[in-house]
Amino acid sequence: MDGKAAPNGVATIEDRILRITGYYGYYPGYSSQKSASRSSVIQCKPGGNCPSRHRGMTRQLSPLTVAEDSAAPILELQNRSPSGICRHSRVERQSRSEEGTQTHTESSSQEAEGQTRCQSCTSTFLKLIWRFLIILSVSSSWVGTTQFVKITYETFDCPFFMTWFSTNWNIMIFPIYYSGHLATAQEKQSPIKKFRECSRIFGEDGLTLKLFLKRTAPFSILWTLTNYLYLLALKKLTATDVSALFCCNKAFVFLLSWIVLKDRFMGARIVAAIMAITGIVMMAYADGFQGDSIIGVAYAVGSASTSALYKVLFKMFLGSANFGEAAHFVSTLGFFNLIFISVTPIILYFTKVEYWSPFSAVPWGYLCGVASLWLAFNILVNVGVVLTYPILISIGTVLSVPGNAAVDLLKHKMIFSVVRLGATIIICIGFLLMLLPEEWDEITLRFINSLKEKKSEDHADDITDSSVHTRSRSRANGTVSIPLA
Repeated sequence: MDGKAAPNGVATIEDRILRITGYYGYYPGYSSQKSASRSSVIQCKPGGNCPSRHRGMTRQLSPLTVAEDSAAPILELQNRSPSGICRHSRVERQSRSEEGTQTHTESSSQEAEGQTRCQSCTSTFLKLIWRFLIILSVSSSWVGTTQFVKITYETFDCPFFMTWFSTNWNIMIFPIYYSGHLATAQEKQSPIKKFRECSRIFGEDGLTLKLFLKRTAPFSILWTLTNYLYLLALKKLTATDVSALFCCNKAFVFLLSWIVLKDRFMGARIVAAIMAITGIVMMAYADGFQGDSIIGVAYAVGSASTSALYKVLFKMFLGSANFGEAAHFVSTLGFFNLIFISVTPIILYFTKVEYWSPFSAVPWGYLCGVASLWLAFNILVNVGVVLTYPILISIGTVLSVPGNAAVDLLKHKMIFSVVRLGATIIICIGFLLMLLPEEWDEITLRFINSLKEKKSEDHADDITDSSVHTRSRSRANGTVSIPLA
């Protein structure tokens, strides 16, 4: 037995020690079984530092070291994946990927928000540019028309022929509108179908011969009178005075709408109408109520009155119209002018009221310039009302007054008297008062209340910030103070 036990002497001695000390869980052969299990679990890698290769080194075993040594390889095997990667590194990599995904999502959302803000700012800027161009185009076309008429008078003094010739160009408005329809519309319509659709402005039955004579004749007469009186006024007054007096048509529109259409009474517009009348009187008084001045003022006021009557009657009988219907109606006026009004310049020619000789002396270039600028003004007025706000068109019209004043001052070396300058300013202020909306008083009150609420909120925020600052300083000094309400 001693010989057999010699190879396993170490295990026998360990068994005796464990039996004497009364180790918990001891049973015979414990150490030999533990050694066998260690040898079966621990596998040394080639080239690794294996414990059996360290010669000359002895290790004292204890129950704690035995348990630790037997559990370490098992824990290591459990923590490693089949590919040799620890589960801890896998969890860490997963958390890193989740953090990267969240960071990428936040950055993408911030980029999308930045792009949305950039697009909104760009669209707002483009809208402002578009509205500014509309105002500038309306003002420039009206100033150009007025100045071209003044130039044409130097060689051709026939205001009614110029009115008739320019009105005939209105026939082209509907073809221009239809060309725009073909260029922009997704569902294109034939010219006849589009013409019938736009003819509904005259009624459900469209444009008939009876409606053509009944509805077109009075508006055509008012249109011709408005333009003819405007050109007559330009013969007597400067372009600045005539354009300023023509702005009184807004006041006349309000008065007629208040009387005929029973529109809402507004004190601000009554004040504007009074200012317009005051400007007219001052303009007539500038030259002492005599000579060409009073006649020119009468022509300009008559042009503004017929223009106001045209607008009020249009609203009464035809109501509101879109761009296609308005283009159709203005083209119909041009067609009526070509057929029925053409006899008038012929009569004026043979009666030598408006006579020119020879026929080649007619300045067709200036006449075409006046007609084209007038056509552009009419198109811009109708297009601008549809695409933008009507107030922008009105602003463009009133800006023609300083535009004509600049041209008269720089080119014609006009000297404006104090009375005329004061009358022009009063009329322009009255015109701007006419642009106030009907609910301007309510809008003003809401704006004032919003300002008051904003000031109160800012004051409360200032109080809160000051209290937080006071608390922070108190904490820094070792005390906490709460301000009294």
